[in-house]
Amino acid sequence: MVHFEPADEVTPISAARAKSRARAAAKALSAEPAAEDIAAGTPALAPVTYLRGGAPAGSAPNGSAPAGSAPTEAPPEAHEADEDAPGAASSATAEADAAAEREHAEQMLLQRLRARSLSATEARTVLAGTEIAEHEIDEVIDRFAELGYIDEGKLADQILHSHHERKGLGRSGVQAEMRRRGLDHDLILEKLEELPDDEAERAIELACKRVQQLGRLDDQTVDRRLTGFLMRKGYASSAVRLAVKAALASRSGSGGASRVRFR
Repeated sequence: MVHFEPADEVTPISAARAKSRARAAAKALSAEPAAEDIAAGTPALAPVTYLRGGAPAGSAPNGSAPAGSAPTEAPPEAHEADEDAPGAASSATAEADAAAEREHAEQMLLQRLRARSLSATEARTVLAGTEIAEHEIDEVIDRFAELGYIDEGKLADQILHSHHERKGLGRSGVQAEMRRRGLDHDLILEKLEELPDDEAERAIELACKRVQQLGRLDDQTVDRRLTGFLMRKGYASSAVRLAVKAALASRSGSGGASRVRFR
């Protein structure tokens, strides 16, 4: 399993959104012209001095505005910039919120992965509880798989070790656990092929250990209880019959049988 050290606590979504909005606002301010430049209209030009008799009619000397003339209006581009400013700010805020939500979702998934391995199906269930879109869920899962945080092959190996080797589950029991965890069907079949062909031997070993705990029960009751025990472990019916028969034989040989019957 890949080790990583995510943050101990998930950053609250409100704090993440505030940070993202602040970054977006700073970026927007650095890209926009200063407000005073827009209000001033066109850049100031050097005064123009006309030759005698060459000045346009109604113009004042030295480039000054003629008396009674209206003030110069800002160019159309300035008005368009003013109209687009609210839309740009709204777009920046939406992008900041989306980035904050994705960051929050990734932190939540990392915390779950820190506790135990997850399949892609389980990771999708975690992310579905957040506010990110479906296509972003796919992107996050693909990215985590590339980083090795989600590895279904290793998860299948862990199930083989914990449920088959430690808990003594049979082939069907291991398969049921892998299905419950949402592993891919082809991967399950591939991992089951790696199991040794010793299911009957393992069932007999479990049954002989179990029968020692059923001391004073009669053979019929022992048969019923051993059969249910091994079936719940996921052993095939043929292996179960062999194991129960062997356990009863070992019990009879040791003189542990009793005529007391229980239901």
